[in-house]
Amino acid sequence: MGCRNRKARFKPGVYVFPGGMIERSDHFARPATKLSSRFCAKMGVGNSPQRAQALANGAIRETFEEVGLTLGLPVDFNTSTHADWRDFRDRRLAPNLGALDYIGRAITPSHQPIRFDARFFSVAHEHIDGDIKDNGELTDLRWIRLSERDDFNMMKVTHLMLDTLHARLKKASAKAPFLYFNRRRSILRWT
Repeated sequence: MGCRNRKARFKPGVYVFPGGMIERSDHFARPATKLSSRFCAKMGVGNSPQRAQALANGAIRETFEEVGLTLGLPVDFNTSTHADWRDFRDRRLAPNLGALDYIGRAITPSHQPIRFDARFFSVAHEHIDGDIKDNGELTDLRWIRLSERDDFNMMKVTHLMLDTLHARLKKASAKAPFLYFNRRRSILRWT
């Protein structure tokens, strides 16, 4: 996780997972492995495997851009000709979507000045390569133990996703949370 820059327009000084908007190029980047088909219905993508894949590609690209960690496999094809994917292409890597686990989804309240419809993924550490590096968007990059999360300034939705991850690691639940708001009231559904 990393701390959002103190000058960020949305939630400055808050610890978050790497991530961001999907780019057009994420729809066309060719993965090395496919995202599990069981995630589609949970992700709110209208049963579109292509949209689900673009979201997963975007998560992998953003993680590399923001913290320097790569989730990819060696391939003998070009992942993408787009500049967003140059580092993967130059390393002859493609996104390893099959290693991802879908955790959940959250949509920020309509009264927030900046809105997000975020999907959260996790991956086992043995699938990750690279060294953590700061790109300025997130600072104080670090691995945070689940038991230490209360020591950091995090949003409630981050706690929800960490609780879900913790339950998954203990094999207690495979359900995915979907948090959204209606008339400033939070609604939590499980899929």
